[in-house]
Amino acid sequence: MLPPRAYFFLGLNAVRALSIIALLLVFASSIFVLVNDVEAVNRFTAQGANADMQDCDYIQDSTVPNQPAGAFWAVVNRLLIIFQVIILILSEIGWPAAFFDRFFPVLGNSFGLGALGIFQCLIGATILSHHVDDFTLVASFFLFALGCLNMLLGLVFRESAKTRRSLASWRAEAKGVLPSSRDFRPPFARPSSTFVSSIFKGSNDKSDKTRDLADEFGKKGYGFGRQGEKAAGLKGFLISKPLESLPRYAPPPQRPHSSRSGSPEPTFKSSPTAI
Repeated sequence: MLPPRAYFFLGLNAVRALSIIALLLVFASSIFVLVNDVEAVNRFTAQGANADMQDCDYIQDSTVPNQPAGAFWAVVNRLLIIFQVIILILSEIGWPAAFFDRFFPVLGNSFGLGALGIFQCLIGATILSHHVDDFTLVASFFLFALGCLNMLLGLVFRESAKTRRSLASWRAEAKGVLPSSRDFRPPFARPSSTFVSSIFKGSNDKSDKTRDLADEFGKKGYGFGRQGEKAAGLKGFLISKPLESLPRYAPPPQRPHSSRSGSPEPTFKSSPTAI
């Protein structure tokens, strides 16, 4: 019995495989129609003197409209369809993922299958709107049906659809590549650390704990006393005494009143217990 995510993985990849097959069929049929249209235009040009052919809306045995620059736009239409099909095939394969994530985000890994289904339906509807041969008709109808299915899957799974069908994500979850939480802890916080063991030993020997800390961190602390000031001075650091200052809310100091003779006048303050 497989887990539910395995069924999702297999089902989404089956739809992706069918989507790639449908896009390849449309790619081949577009090239076939393009060659057929060019040959039909050449025959039509050779029979230019025939008045019956000049009144037709479409060139015989082709999808090219009988109008000014009709052959040009027909060829451009097929070339654009071929280019879009190639882009969709690459997005289904997932290569290059960084290119799609940056330049075509709707076809990247951060979006679901809804945008892909819309593009497939547009291509299929564009081809089906013309009179084509049976091979092109079947390929375009197959692509349109898969486009509708991809839009439905996009509504169901939303942006997690491509993550669920990704082979790399499946291998990562199967192997459990995420490291344990113990690997993220610093060295002094691991169970094998002498710092932790010295704490739970219950030893009262301060020198042993200091020695363990010095061995663990590879350096000795001097604190904020004279030893620390001396070590800082040897390294070129100067420790200056901060200037004395009063807080902003403290009143300014009162200067004593001086008498005319120049000597300060004595001030008297009554005691609260005086009568």
